[in-house]
Amino acid sequence: MSTQAATVEPTYGNWRRPRRPGLGSLGLVGTVAVFGGLVITLLISLISLVAAIVVLVPLLLLLLPLAVRTQDGRNAYQLVALRVGWFQRKAKGSTIYVSGPLSQRPAGRFRPPGILSRVTVEEGRDAYDRPFGVVHHRGRNLYSIVLSCEPDGGSLVDPDQVDTWVASWGHWLARLSNERGLRGASVIVETAPDTGTRLAAEVLPRIRPDAPEAAKAVMREVVDRYPTAASEMNTYICLTYGLAPGQKRESEDVINDLAIRLPGLLSGLMGAGGGPALALSAEQISEVVRVAYDPAVAGDILEARAEHGGSGLTWEDAGPTAAVEKARSYQHDSGVSRTWLLTLAPRGTVRSGVLRGLLQASAGTRRKRVALLYRPIDPATSARIVEADRRAAQFMASSQRGLVQARSATEVRAAEQTAVEEATGAGLVEFSMMVTVTVDTEADLDDANAAVRNLTASARLLMRPADRMQAAAFSCTLPVGILPWEHTLVPRELKEAL
Repeated sequence: MSTQAATVEPTYGNWRRPRRPGLGSLGLVGTVAVFGGLVITLLISLISLVAAIVVLVPLLLLLLPLAVRTQDGRNAYQLVALRVGWFQRKAKGSTIYVSGPLSQRPAGRFRPPGILSRVTVEEGRDAYDRPFGVVHHRGRNLYSIVLSCEPDGGSLVDPDQVDTWVASWGHWLARLSNERGLRGASVIVETAPDTGTRLAAEVLPRIRPDAPEAAKAVMREVVDRYPTAASEMNTYICLTYGLAPGQKRESEDVINDLAIRLPGLLSGLMGAGGGPALALSAEQISEVVRVAYDPAVAGDILEARAEHGGSGLTWEDAGPTAAVEKARSYQHDSGVSRTWLLTLAPRGTVRSGVLRGLLQASAGTRRKRVALLYRPIDPATSARIVEADRRAAQFMASSQRGLVQARSATEVRAAEQTAVEEATGAGLVEFSMMVTVTVDTEADLDDANAAVRNLTASARLLMRPADRMQAAAFSCTLPVGILPWEHTLVPRELKEAL
């Protein structure tokens, strides 16, 4: 009797949303306000019971919106602030953008709008004298570099090799926690229908004039029909660095520092299954942004690269001619886009191909970008977060009974495993995801919405549309190093306390 060993495919998981400090869903600020209000009410009740009630009722009315939260953790005040900000932008006319010679923009150029309006792109040289672009966010004094890679993919690859790639990618992310000055990283996977320009540039010049007519006809037919069933996929990794508080450095010094770090970052990325990796130049960054705002020019830019080695495009002309932000969509030149935000990551464990369907090209779309946003946490802060989360999970498990206790026991095991992994050198990283889909007309958005809903369901993700902030969300999925938590009016620490 023969036995056959079963191949076990590795699974991954154990991501957890950090527990919010405070009493229930009130948060830290709400909890402090509750206890402070109770103390004041008790003191006033010693003087007058009526005065204590007069103080207690408004306090409860103010705290109640903090306790009412949506599935993604937003309270009523945040929802109201989002709508108030939207109406203010509409009243000021900032939801409409027009550029070019006939506009009021400086020098009549086509600068990108919104968050990217104060961004400049500079260029440096790495240790091998190769050019690389540096995106300077002047408003926040942040510097971003954009890496491009061609991942090997998981088709016809052994599960052991995939597991090795995943482990190497985890080590690469853990290394980012020790990168001095790193504020965040993002991985953008962009898919679009193949324009056929590259195929035509490779095949047509090689057709010999004396070749048989049947052979020439077959090759021309291949060039004409192949792009309808093919797609192009581009993968970008953006690393954003910032200066320490009070530190002042010239842009040249920062660019030279980034040039020294580039070779190590590229080699680690290739070891994690990223394939050939290189840094994008300033011209290439501008081309990517230009195509995102106007998908119709993608073929022209590829043709210019094939014929002249580059398009000559600069950042000053990488924006759209006109853009209109609506509550549920963002219209820009030849495309209409909609962006979704991650609400809840998959529960339990998943396999390596959980995002495969979401990352592949979707029929009926001009372009699709899936952006994974990472915020590495330094080792000292990671240890405090892990221990606090472990103690909170143990307290909740010891104070609950029944079915809820079973879920709490699972939380305890996950927290214990996270603590062990962090103690043995693993890095702690906060992550999120954004998906932007660009279609031809606004009428196609319904089909795109259904497609994204089906893809996220198969990936076990919960996502919601970025309504009333579509323009900013669109910019966050571009490979220019936009970190959402660095571009908020309310400090991130205060938002977490709410």
